[in-house]
Amino acid sequence: MVATVFLVEDSPLVLERLQAMLAPVEGVRVVGSAASANEAIPAILAARPDVVILDLKLQESSGFDVLRAVHKREPGIDVYMLSNFASEPYRRFALRHGARGFFDKTSEFERVRDVIAERAATVH
Repeated sequence: MVATVFLVEDSPLVLERLQAMLAPVEGVRVVGSAASANEAIPAILAARPDVVILDLKLQESSGFDVLRAVHKREPGIDVYMLSNFASEPYRRFALRHGARGFFDKTSEFERVRDVIAERAATVH
């Protein structure tokens, strides 16, 4: 089986890096991407991916807006936050509002691949 992933990231360079990092992972398929909350929420709800990788700071919005909307309507989608703003209050807020994990872009970027690979291995 395949674990489907949706990427929400407003930096084209970071988005490209995420796509390149996930492409060789067996059992993972990126099914979409968005750069803003207004674009991401309906696209995620339509695609119904297994996993969303979600940047905290987005164009004209916050990743927390996406997290709350998606978790409220599709709580079975695993959302992982990825941000340069990874202080403890942000992490706690994300976890309290439904995120499965929170990664610092500067020190934990590669962990995203590992978590997604683990998730792909458990998809039935």
